[in-house]
Formats: sequence, structure tokens, C-alpha cells
Amino acid sequence: MIRRCDDRDLEPVWAIINDGAQAYQGVVPADRWTDPYMSTEELQREIDDGVVFWGFEEAGTLAGVMGIQQVQDVTLIRHAYVRTGSQKRGIGARLLTHLLALSNSPVLIGTWADAVWAIRFYEKHCFRMVGLTEKDRLLKKYWKVPKRQMKMSVVLADPMWWRLNVEG
Repeated sequence: MIRRCDDRDLEPVWAIINDGAQAYQGVVPADRWTDPYMSTEELQREIDDGVVFWGFEEAGTLAGVMGIQQVQDVTLIRHAYVRTGSQKRGIGARLLTHLLALSNSPVLIGTWADAVWAIRFYEKHCFRMVGLTEKDRLLKKYWKVPKRQMKMSVVLADPMWWRLNVEG
């Protein structure tokens, strides 16, 4: 079952993010890696900043989470993680499909450039990477990330974004 997370889910959302983020250890530059990957304070700041988390629940327990955030004229997919023991079962795909259905605006996703598996996942769902100049412009406009992280990141855009910004 997919459901919107609420205040009672803060701890499980935090746990899933940090469990799932273990895949990024050694991929995220050492100067950007922390353990835990995201603190509870940082998670609360993200929620306060407008990230709405949705979760995939099975047997009464959250197995995966994904955030959605409306920023200006686009929708951002944020903090997409599935518990290590629940990966490779389509949970991320179901969450992404659900969140895409909630959006009426172009959707952008940012991730680490070396996270090849994440990039492939989004490409399988019709997202395409934008070029370097456009990536920098989009990261500055829609995200709050340090320059070092910008340098090590990519942005993927959905078909609506491409239609409005390249083909239109």
C-alpha cells in the first residue's frame, strides 16, 4: 500500500533513508558523506521546506519512501530510498509512478553522478539527463546544494520538461 507519511513516520522515514543510503557509501565523495547520511534535524528541515514523503507499506511496516516537493514551476522527486532487504521488488518503481501521477508540472530528479544504478532506474522510467550547463542552472534554481555537491551531481528530467524546454 502506498500512503502519505505523517509526523508519526519521522523515525521510520529517517531509518529507511539511512539504510538505503548505505548503497552510496564509497560513491558519494568522502567530503560529502556522513554517518548517518541524513540526520533527523536535516530530515525535519526538508519536511519544513516542503518535501512531502510517501511510503510503501507492507505488513504494517514502511519498506520504502520517496519525497515530492513543488518548487516554483517544477516538481522535484527527493530522497528516494528502499530498505536494503526490500530492494529489487519494484517498490521504488511503484512509489515513483504514484508520485508522478500526483504532479501536474515538469518533474526533475537530482542524484549523484556516480550513482549509475540510480540514473539507470530513472532512465527506465523515461527520465533523461540534462547537459552540464543546464544541470548547473537547474540545481541553482530549484535545489539548495553546495557547489561541491553540484559538481558531483546530475539532473534528470521527465518528458514534460523536455517537451516544454527543448522541443517547445
